[in-house]
Amino acid sequence: MNSIRPWRDVDRRKSRQIKVGDVLVGGDAPISVQTMTNTLTSDAKATIEQVMACSEAGADIVRVSCPDEASTAALSEIVREVDVPIVADIHFHYKRAIESAEAGAACLRINPGNIGSADRVREVIKAAKDHGCSMRIGVNAGSLEKHLLDKYAEPCPEAMVESALEHAKILQDNDFHEFKISVKASDVFLAVAAYHGLAEACDHPLHLGITEAGGLSSGTVKSSIGMGNLLWAGIGDTLRVSLSADPVEEVRVGFEMLKSLGLRHRGVNIISCPSCARQGFDVIKTVSILEEKLAHIQTPMSLSIIGCVVNGPGEASQTDIGFTGGGAGSGMVYLSGLQDHKVQNADMIDHIVGLVEEKAVEIEKERAAAAEIAAE
Repeated sequence: MNSIRPWRDVDRRKSRQIKVGDVLVGGDAPISVQTMTNTLTSDAKATIEQVMACSEAGADIVRVSCPDEASTAALSEIVREVDVPIVADIHFHYKRAIESAEAGAACLRINPGNIGSADRVREVIKAAKDHGCSMRIGVNAGSLEKHLLDKYAEPCPEAMVESALEHAKILQDNDFHEFKISVKASDVFLAVAAYHGLAEACDHPLHLGITEAGGLSSGTVKSSIGMGNLLWAGIGDTLRVSLSADPVEEVRVGFEMLKSLGLRHRGVNIISCPSCARQGFDVIKTVSILEEKLAHIQTPMSLSIIGCVVNGPGEASQTDIGFTGGGAGSGMVYLSGLQDHKVQNADMIDHIVGLVEEKAVEIEKERAAAAEIAAE
């Protein structure tokens, strides 16, 4: 269902491609979803558990902070035990960057300008080259260099772009090109303008984010407005939703953002009404339960849950599975857009979960068969 229509296409910016571990970033690669752990990295067990939880939620890449030797000492165990590439977040201490590269980090998040002397930057670049690390240049409106603040008087898009390009030149002058760039700000207008400026100024892959966006609700709204604007314009190769919440929530929001624009397809896309007095069942409670019961499904598919027949049949005609509320305690089930059978409201949740699970198996079998034919 949901065939692609020309007016729904996003024309993505053409960027060069790099690798973060085995994840391709930029070019025609899918936009990857990242998050960051909030455990002490020195506590390898707790960090591994959190990374794995994020991976199960769909995270393609996970970043960990490496502020001290104890953190980089734990990094090799963390990298060994998880199944996603790990980015080491480095500030100021160039030795932590070298230690992280040696420990198996797939990427180093740094600002070349705050690592120290040119010799120290070269040492970090050598370690990255020797161990196959990429890098992310992370520019933040809240920590711009003094000479740029003196020049522009305040954080502004021009200052952020200039900072990013200065840092990029440091890497390029040392013949290092495996890097992506971010220009984050907590102000949506500032961040969006900076990313647009940077997208025009270079072809490096861009990591999107509205930094320090806030809590789960407010941060989701702010991030969706800012990053949604950029993604719709075709800008962005990887992203992190920065929330004062469980990192798993960042991953979920990131995927929902991409799913809404047709840029990634993972799991069940539930289309549901806000409910009103016409509803034939408790829509809000039903959707909440279904979201929890279907969280394990990774196969892309669409499911409509609509309370009444005003919009229900129309929405169901565009989804893989649909349920529309009716009268007398029952509703209509739609399969592949067509009316199929009725089910009692009391049995509806378990019935829909079963249908979704069956559909997931069917889709995966079709995928496997197609892959087998293509390989012949």
